[in-house]
Amino acid sequence: MEKVVAKQKDSLGTRATIQKFGRFLSGMVMPNIGAFIAWGFITALFIPTGWLPNENLSKLVGPMIVYLLPLLIGYTGGKMVYDVRGGVVGAVATMGIIVGSTQPMFLGAMLMGPIGGWAIKKVDEAFEGNIPAGFEMLINNFSSGIVAGILAVLAFVGVSPVMLGITAALSAGLAAVVNAGLLPLANVFIEPAKILFLNNALNHGILSPIGMEQAAKAGQSIIFLLEPNPGPGLGILLAYWFAGKGSIRQSAPGAMIIHFLGGIHEIYFPYILMNPRLLLAVIGGGVSGTLTFQALGAGLVAVPAPGSIFALIAMSPKGGLFAVLAGVAVATAVAFFIASAILKMSNQVADEEELVQATAKVQELKGTKVEVTQTVSKKVNKVVFACDAGMGSSAMGATILRKKFKEAGIDITVINTAVNELPSDADIVITQRTLTERAKTKLPTAEHISIENFLNSPEYDQLVKRLA
Repeated sequence: MEKVVAKQKDSLGTRATIQKFGRFLSGMVMPNIGAFIAWGFITALFIPTGWLPNENLSKLVGPMIVYLLPLLIGYTGGKMVYDVRGGVVGAVATMGIIVGSTQPMFLGAMLMGPIGGWAIKKVDEAFEGNIPAGFEMLINNFSSGIVAGILAVLAFVGVSPVMLGITAALSAGLAAVVNAGLLPLANVFIEPAKILFLNNALNHGILSPIGMEQAAKAGQSIIFLLEPNPGPGLGILLAYWFAGKGSIRQSAPGAMIIHFLGGIHEIYFPYILMNPRLLLAVIGGGVSGTLTFQALGAGLVAVPAPGSIFALIAMSPKGGLFAVLAGVAVATAVAFFIASAILKMSNQVADEEELVQATAKVQELKGTKVEVTQTVSKKVNKVVFACDAGMGSSAMGATILRKKFKEAGIDITVINTAVNELPSDADIVITQRTLTERAKTKLPTAEHISIENFLNSPEYDQLVKRLA
């Protein structure tokens, strides 16, 4: 029995480590998604094969993907480790690997950015308490400049060749998988991983950098469609609407709007946890969708975020919209028919309580639980919802609580933001437990509340009652 418990603890620890690492990788990309989308728009519009070809404006494409986007990633990675000071050193270190490479260096930026932040943090710790009065600014500026310069040279001379080799190997391996027609099998792993909330880590931490390398050469990449495809999730929700019963059937249309139009895929995860056999449906939908994308030569010019159908349409290249929509439609249809058959065979009548239990199960898989980490009695003027990017689950939670406050006549500001961008005047910060420690480190003076589910949490009503 003790061995079983130990194995379970090891499994949970491994999963938590993977999730933490994945969130760190995606955390470098997600705050900069707007820049990626801007590059995608410029590329789709102004390159020679774009919607509005323009020789002068197309000159923006190269410098943005070679310099701007990797520098933003490197700065963000350094800042995550050691705030703005780490970000500056991380950006300079990233510049070394950019200049030393012959292609866009996204993976190199994700390496050098955090290394730069870590290095200057250790140097500052070594100098702490040993700087003569009046020399603080001099030593701080020169120490960061020296560290940044050394790292830039090391990146240029030593790291760039290694990262070029790694990138070349990944590209060759990916090309071999595509040429062999095996890319659709990636969804066998991607779809179950999404249910474990590894979707952002997979998409923004691993797939997007590879996709950007492809897009820089070919003008588009199918990699951008592997995880964001909303078809499988839409098929699941349509099946519940068609074959489900009771309140779960009634909740499906609203979830479809949030998922398909809003691009927040987490909304359909509890529906799968109510009947785990539905994993077969999303896997089938994902594989068939990718197979269709591959057969029709579909691809996007940049990462779509969030995974809304509107984002997919906006990032589609000229002449490529039909292929993208066809893949989404096929994925939806396949997932719908498989899920409908499973629901009918299971002969289960799901109710609202079961959905709540499934939602809690999703959070259990994430290693989360309800927890109030600090309680304060000061006057509350601002409540902040925070998540990794500040535009997905936190946006939904803020909208729900804002509505509850309005109905209760409570005049308190409610906003959503990324956990790394918490405003200093926040009185209450609401996060999922996996992010609470980061939030507390960023803003230790606020009250921090951890919840299970941004969509349906009893803590909302408790907070309304308390503040009213």
